[in-house]
Amino acid sequence: MTALPRQRVAVLGGRGKTGRAVVAALAARDTDARAIGRAEWPELVGAVGGCAAAYVIAPNLHPDEPAYVAEALAALKEADVGRVVYHSVASPYVPEMPHHLGKAVSEDLVRRSGLAWTILQPGAYLQNLDLTGPVTVPYDVHAVFGFADLPDVAEVAALVLTEEGHLGATYELASRTATVAELAAEAGVTAERGDERPEGWLGAMFAYYDQHGLPVGTRTMAALLDRLDRAGVSSG
Repeated sequence: MTALPRQRVAVLGGRGKTGRAVVAALAARDTDARAIGRAEWPELVGAVGGCAAAYVIAPNLHPDEPAYVAEALAALKEADVGRVVYHSVASPYVPEMPHHLGKAVSEDLVRRSGLAWTILQPGAYLQNLDLTGPVTVPYDVHAVFGFADLPDVAEVAALVLTEEGHLGATYELASRTATVAELAAEAGVTAERGDERPEGWLGAMFAYYDQHGLPVGTRTMAALLDRLDRAGVSSG
């Protein structure tokens, strides 16, 4: 894949868990990454000025992600930032999960923004599970997920921001297919479903997980990271 000329990339949401990982992955590619947090948001046009591309990450469970993304896109256009990569989620159009729907609407805004775009749809992060001891989750531990390893997601983000061939692409990303019970067994700990479930959007998400999990294929991630020829790559 041909690399783009060296450029500066803005990472909106760059001070959170995902943003820090993306900034580090860009730095590993000798790319100047500018982490932009909420403190810089009132002066967003100036903060992204001089950048050739931007990676847009909304705060977790943002109450109005489409409005957040629309504001970001407007600032990028005003600052003449030509490319945007949007951090979405696997299976964005799921009516039972309102925060996923917000990402589906945001994806539409990105596609109609007039900017050159790429959309990443990672599955649930492996890092969201603490496997250092017994695991209790508010959904079926045997539900199937396509889990994404955060460093893998960050590496893909850096790749699509710095190499040609990804404009207009939507990539669903998972590093492996597994259940919570399987991950816990591999770590030598137990896993069980807890009795308590939070209210609101989180509760809706866990209710969906309980019934359907969140399966995501692994081939796209493996192909992007050139791992298809390695032993043990899932065909999911």
